[in-house]
Amino acid sequence: MNIDVEIKNKLKNVYFINGTAYAGKSTIVKMIADRLGLCFCGENYNLDKVLSKVTPKECPNLCYLKTMKNWTEFVSRSPEEYGAWITGGQVEITPFEIEDLIELSQNQKVIVDTNIPVEVLHKISDYNHVAILLSPQCMSVDEFFNRKDPEKLFILEQIMKTDNPEITLENFKKCIEKVNSLEHYNEFFNSGFKCFIRTENSNLEDRYNQIIKHFNLI
Repeated sequence: MNIDVEIKNKLKNVYFINGTAYAGKSTIVKMIADRLGLCFCGENYNLDKVLSKVTPKECPNLCYLKTMKNWTEFVSRSPEEYGAWITGGQVEITPFEIEDLIELSQNQKVIVDTNIPVEVLHKISDYNHVAILLSPQCMSVDEFFNRKDPEKLFILEQIMKTDNPEITLENFKKCIEKVNSLEHYNEFFNSGFKCFIRTENSNLEDRYNQIIKHFNLI
């Protein structure tokens, strides 16, 4: 049997949500889990488990926080370095995520906020099991530090501790722009999966209803 077909069959109970930052992925995943009783797998749900069994040699991007010199290094990387780290981490964690989702979904439906690349999702899932949520690039950059998210507030605190916090902040914003570039947006938009676009006036309930209809969960 073709390995991709076999994996796709094993993931028939999994519904994937991917897309750009600040498109509402985490919120929609939680709403679906809470309202429809699906197993909830939020962003980075399996990261700690994976980190406990991988090494920097085999997964340098996933292990970067263990190998970096300090947080100043983290917030001072170039946009190219930051973008490569994000992309590399997504590639490295994908096989572990697939393995975990196969196990989790054996006897239940699962909704997951995933970073599995769209080209892989085409191989392991179906059109009506994947939803792509998108938001404008400006939203991801402008709103990055506006949420009361402990992780983002911690990053901002580290930026403020650098020798030139204003320069470091501007550079870090360029890093966020890099991973939420128009090119990245278009890769999602042209992926062949159904896209749900967030605007300033979009309604969360409407998008929720559209997505569960797309998933055939109603």
